[in-house]
Amino acid sequence: MPQNVEIKARVAHPDALLAKARRLTGAEPEIIRQTDTFFATARGRLKLRQFADGAGELIAYDRPDDRGPKTSRYAIARCDDAAAMKDLLEHLLGATGTVEKTRRLLLTGRTRIHLDDVRDLGSFMELEVVLTAGESQQDGQQEAQAIMAALGIDPKDLVQGAYLDLQER
Repeated sequence: MPQNVEIKARVAHPDALLAKARRLTGAEPEIIRQTDTFFATARGRLKLRQFADGAGELIAYDRPDDRGPKTSRYAIARCDDAAAMKDLLEHLLGATGTVEKTRRLLLTGRTRIHLDDVRDLGSFMELEVVLTAGESQQDGQQEAQAIMAALGIDPKDLVQGAYLDLQER
């Protein structure tokens, strides 16, 4: 399974962070509206990400819910009819919750910068540093920390868990 190193942080000033991310990447963000439905599983997490055009991605992942940089193992399967897939998975597994967000995506090298406006939760930033096969987690953690510093992310703003977990608190 592919792996990445991830961090998630609360953002008090999303417009200021967006300006820093634009300077860092030299690009404008791609705006993506997403609805993630989570399903009951015996291990890890399983979510269906639905996009405005009706397509989706089924994403299975396993990662610790620690604060700070953490390694995630994941698999993604794309589907053309996300609504039908959601109905099927709800019937078979049961849904455990839904997260709606507008994501502004920017890329710097192999790192995805997500600036997320999450319904009922507020503004967040995620980094995903995609690791190459056999690469150490430490390499990805160092890169995540360097990008955090470049964006001015304070370690005290890091959060643990998924957005779904934060909704439940």
